[in-house]
Formats: sequence, structure tokens, C-alpha cells
Amino acid sequence: MKKGKVITIASLAAAAILALAVFIKFYFVFGEGVKAGELNFVVYKGYVFKTYEGKVIQAGFNSKTRNSSSAIQSYEFEFSITDPAIADSLMRCGGKLVELHYKEYLGSLPWRGQQKYIVDKIIAVR
Repeated sequence: MKKGKVITIASLAAAAILALAVFIKFYFVFGEGVKAGELNFVVYKGYVFKTYEGKVIQAGFNSKTRNSSSAIQSYEFEFSITDPAIADSLMRCGGKLVELHYKEYLGSLPWRGQQKYIVDKIIAVR
């Protein structure tokens, strides 16, 4: 086998492995779900890539406290939004209880948003 052919095959294999790794890291949907809570904010920000970013506050009970009574604890769900129509709708829902469907990726892309959670649907607003 010629040296040039071996280098070509090795280069193509390396490029295919790199492409697969990039796909899995940035484009493969790792998980989907619904989060509910009080919408804290939705903003449009960024230096080069302007993206919609938001935060939902989820209240819950923490049963792992020292005393026997349960304490209320809040969790923050930070997310990005790629669809301007969804972002516009959420911008008018600040302080309301919302249920949002999201997709989870293993990594974020600058033009998709700062977070690895991307909201793609509004399920309910109360």
C-alpha cells in the first residue's frame, strides 16, 4: 500500500471521528422535558451573537434539613430561546407561572445561546 493512500484513509477517518464528536457535542439532543416555575426574566443580549436568555425560578421543598420541618428551597432553570416568537411571548409573561418544553444539548453554540437548555415550546402560562 502506498504511503499517500494510508495518509488519505487516516485523514478521512480522523475527519469522520471529529465530525461525529462535534455532532454529538453540539447538535445531538441529549434530553427533552418540561420545567415549570415563575418566569423571572427573558432578555436579548450578546456582543457578537444576540441571543434570547431567560430564567425560571422553581420552588420546592427541601426535606434534608436538620430540623423536622421542611424548608422551601428555590431552583433556577436558566435557558436560551432560538425562536423570536417564543421569546416575544415570554417577554410579556414576567412573574407568571409558566410550563416550558426544552431540549438539552451537551454543549452550547454562540449563535444558539449561552445555555445548553433550549426552550422550544410554551406549554402553559398561568
